[in-house]
Amino acid sequence: MRSSETARGRCPGKGPVVSDRDLPRGRHRIRATNGDGCGDRGAVTAEAAVVIPVLVGFAMALLWALMAASDQIRCVDAARVGARAAARSEPEAVVLEAVREAAPHGARVEVGRAGDLWRVRVEAPTPGPGLLALTLSAEAAALAEDTVGGAGP
Repeated sequence: MRSSETARGRCPGKGPVVSDRDLPRGRHRIRATNGDGCGDRGAVTAEAAVVIPVLVGFAMALLWALMAASDQIRCVDAARVGARAAARSEPEAVVLEAVREAAPHGARVEVGRAGDLWRVRVEAPTPGPGLLALTLSAEAAALAEDTVGGAGP
């Protein structure tokens, strides 16, 4: 085999390339090539180099969204716990402790009474870069127990 045939007749790392003249008469091989006669061998590597970072980014965004949804649910639960405790006329320190136990880390809590209702608002930041840094919030209200019932007939 001549050196010119070796360079043209082989693809790097693979066996010899079959040309049309090696096929039986009347048969022709149809094959996509990238200019060197070796086909699309590097395409899979190039596609993987693009797809893998996209998939990793998508997985991270999905994980962030799940964590944000979990923290939102915890904010709602914390506000409800606080409103129920305040409505039972628990001391404010007990109400705040109950809310902070149920709330996500770093949450801000506001407790106040407006007429017959106790209102509790919980706000918590979500960790994330730039646009992903959100502030989650929830509010709950409960009727104060000292206003329920009243004097009977």
